[in-house]
Amino acid sequence: MAEFWQLTFPMPGNSENAAQRAEQGGWDGLYFADTQCLSGDIYSAMCLAAKATTRLQVGTAVTNPVTRHPAVTASAIATVQVESQGRAVLGIGRGDSSLGYLGQKPASAKKLEIYIDQVQRYLKGDSVDLDGFASNNLWIGSTGQPKVPVDVAATGPRVITLSARLADRITFALGADATRITEAIEAAKSARASAGLDPDDLSFGAYVNIACSDSIEVARSVIKGSTGAFAHFTGMSSKNFSNLDDAAVYRQIGENYDMKNHASGAAGHMKEVPDEFISRFAITGQHGYCIERLAELLETGLDRLVLLTGSRDADPNQVAASVARLSRDVLPKLR
Repeated sequence: MAEFWQLTFPMPGNSENAAQRAEQGGWDGLYFADTQCLSGDIYSAMCLAAKATTRLQVGTAVTNPVTRHPAVTASAIATVQVESQGRAVLGIGRGDSSLGYLGQKPASAKKLEIYIDQVQRYLKGDSVDLDGFASNNLWIGSTGQPKVPVDVAATGPRVITLSARLADRITFALGADATRITEAIEAAKSARASAGLDPDDLSFGAYVNIACSDSIEVARSVIKGSTGAFAHFTGMSSKNFSNLDDAAVYRQIGENYDMKNHASGAAGHMKEVPDEFISRFAITGQHGYCIERLAELLETGLDRLVLLTGSRDADPNQVAASVARLSRDVLPKLR
């Protein structure tokens, strides 16, 4: 059965309430964004969320290879694993706003590859070679909890390929496009098989911007900013979008992305984006339409959907109404 996750910012004082709302709404997991200049500490938030719930999974979406040493990341997520009694997931990516607000670009695919390998070794209890020094974590192996699964956020072919070799899970940031997701799954399975690993051991998910409302205008306004943030990943390289119908839109967002207004619908990079693009890249509409689009994505072989339900500048009442409809009218039908 597919899992359904939400993504939230770990704002101090709100993590427990957000987790309880998600669990009571029937969601399977709650991811916390790792963006230290826009919100609080993810690992503190996840521990609090875990203690406030009984079955909800908690994870990072996503941490990056720059702001924390791999040993620190492994120790932090292993702590969450213990406090949650085995409900933690470590999401890793190249980094976006977490690095943009430090004046840095996303980490290279090579740096990400090395980082994932080192974190996995720490989590497995293996020795990690740090420039000739054999480093080991001396406590993770004694927790009695299973190894934390590593989930890589992937858009481009290089990251998909390295994730297939090194990760336990891949969550694609490709929009609500069943064709792109199908192709990405096939590429990942092929890369994993080429590495001598079992493709069936790899779990797949997708980040999907979604708003459920009887008004298409309201739905688009709720997720306009978060749609731009995730379309931006495709727009980072022409290799990602040159063969897509919306290539011009991806190029415009990628070349003009306004990091100062990250995930905001009022950001400059969204001013020339057609409303129709939001409804293609994301899912906007009544609950029946949302069910149809999400079911189409699940038919590609995805194990989970991470639903992005609102922008930083969206009306909180409209976001709450959309999430309530998703919880009540959409998810039960898909289960």
